[in-house]
Amino acid sequence: MQVETILQSKGRNVVTVTAGSTIAEAVDLLNGKKIGAVVVVDGKRVVGILSERDVVRHLGRDWGALASRPVSDVMTKAVVTVSRFATVADVMERMTEKRIRHMPIVDNGELVGIVSIGDVVKRKIEETEQEATALKEYIAS
Repeated sequence: MQVETILQSKGRNVVTVTAGSTIAEAVDLLNGKKIGAVVVVDGKRVVGILSERDVVRHLGRDWGALASRPVSDVMTKAVVTVSRFATVADVMERMTEKRIRHMPIVDNGELVGIVSIGDVVKRKIEETEQEATALKEYIAS
């Protein structure tokens, strides 16, 4: 099963910000959209990702100062991405290995979607349930 399957069911909409957006603007998006990360883009090219974890790591300092800083100061710059043709198993493995919860999907250098660990686990559960049903039908026949 490929990531493309997840994108077809959940859609390709990705909440993005630019590197010059403020942390306050990004946090407003995270809260307003009830999401855990925003992808930082330059046009359609991924240049970073800002997650709740990134913000929390910097909260111990002065929030007022943090709120007005640009996203580029806090974002993760070494973004782990995959193509839409990657398998769900590969994505799950990379997310576990890298300890990340959001993975942008890139095709020909351009952002085409995003999957979260929740999307991946949901798809894996559906796949397992389909296999169990097929086995039950096979045994019953």
